[in-house]
Parts: sequence; C-alpha cells; structure tokens
Amino acid sequence: MVRIVGHRGARNLWPENGLDGFRRTRDLGIEGVEFDVHIARDGELVVIHDPTLDRTTEGRGPVAWKTSAELAATRLNDGNGEGVPTLDAVLDVFAGSGMELHIEIKTDSEGRLYKGLEQRLLDVIARRGLEASAILTCFVPAALETIRGLSASQRVLASVNQRSAEELGGLAAALDRFIAIDGCLVAVEKGLLADNFAVCLERLGTERLGAWVPNEPADIAGWLARPIRQITTDRPDIALQHRVPSRAAVHND
Repeated sequence: MVRIVGHRGARNLWPENGLDGFRRTRDLGIEGVEFDVHIARDGELVVIHDPTLDRTTEGRGPVAWKTSAELAATRLNDGNGEGVPTLDAVLDVFAGSGMELHIEIKTDSEGRLYKGLEQRLLDVIARRGLEASAILTCFVPAALETIRGLSASQRVLASVNQRSAEELGGLAAALDRFIAIDGCLVAVEKGLLADNFAVCLERLGTERLGAWVPNEPADIAGWLARPIRQITTDRPDIALQHRVPSRAAVHND
C-alpha cells in the first residue's frame, strides 16, 4: 500500500503549517504528515515553510528576525487568528497518533542551513521518544549527511526537484549523493519522477522512492497505482478516496 503524507499539513484544505490544520490532518487517517522547521531569533524551533513571513502570514520579513513570541502573534492568512506555531506545539498535536512525522530542515532567507539545527532536531526526537516515527528531510545533502554522521539510525529523506538536481550536477549525480547516505529515502517532484521513473525505481527500489506533490484526482490515482513508498500531497482527502476502492477490491478477492 502506498503511504499518504499530508504536505505542510494539507495546505489545499486549510492554512498550511497551522495547528488547526494539523489536528484535522491527524484525524484523516493517513500515514504521515510533512512540515517545515526554522529557528526563531530567540532560538525556538518554529514551523513555517518559507524563510520569510510574507506569503503565508500577515507579517513581513525573515522568520529568523522574529522571536517565537512575535511569530506566535503573527497571524496566518485565513488562519482564524492562529499564529506561527512552535515545533513543540506541533509535536503535541501528533503525540500518540502513530503517524510518520516528515520534519523538513529549512534554510534561512539567505539560503543557509541553520547552524546546529540537525543536532537540535535529533535531541527533540530523543526527548520525545519519536525515533520510530520521525523522518528528517531536506533538499540539501549536507544536512542529511550531518544527521547520518550524528546518528546511524535516524531515518532521513531527501527531496529532489529539477532545480535541486541541477545544482547537484543532474538527477543521476543527485541520486548518487543521496543513495550514499545509508537508508536515505528519496521523494522526487512528480514531473521529474514521471520523466525518469524507470531509472529512479531501479536505483532506489519501491521502499525508498516517493513522489510529491500530486493534487489532482487523476494524478493522485495514477501515483497510488505505482510501485512507490509514498505520495506527499496537498489533498490527502482525495488520496484516501482513491485508495479505499483498491483496498475493498483486494479484500473482496
């Protein structure tokens, strides 16, 4: 069965990376959720996708320039008064859910990795006992290599799109880099993956390959029928609708 992962919660259903959306995502009955981590000015780990506030909130400027209290008071667009949550608040939502937590390591507004974020996330995972459910993800291979150097067992996932692959010398070179990280899963942007599916499947195998981010019903259904580990989607509700008939068909057989 292909796993369904809610992208930034499920951003086409409710405001992305907001606590209410995370609660609703938790209650859908899907296998995983993906969200993004930055470091606020006061050192708190906070959950928001972009390195700036401009697109998803009523605020402006880099996330890293604001304290966690200021970010909490910065309202999400259409978020019913919700602000930017801390990582701890998000993890509280999913406590005991058994869902995979795809925690993406982001870069700051200058495109730089946050110093020490990898170790801090490992510490949070250990403190909360999330070793079985947490998967640390990133586009930047150096971050995943740092994690593997710090922990031989922490699960990691590389995200790849056309731009990031080109920065690494092309898709083949990018796959080489990530395959060298022991046990690394790889989620490839759906257009790039469709054009290179046979190669990616051969290199990675079914249990290490994922697709992001199919959102239209036909596209979702098509990827659910492929021999891959997971799809990461903004419409996990549609994915569930398309997966239920196939489950029933198997049961009836």
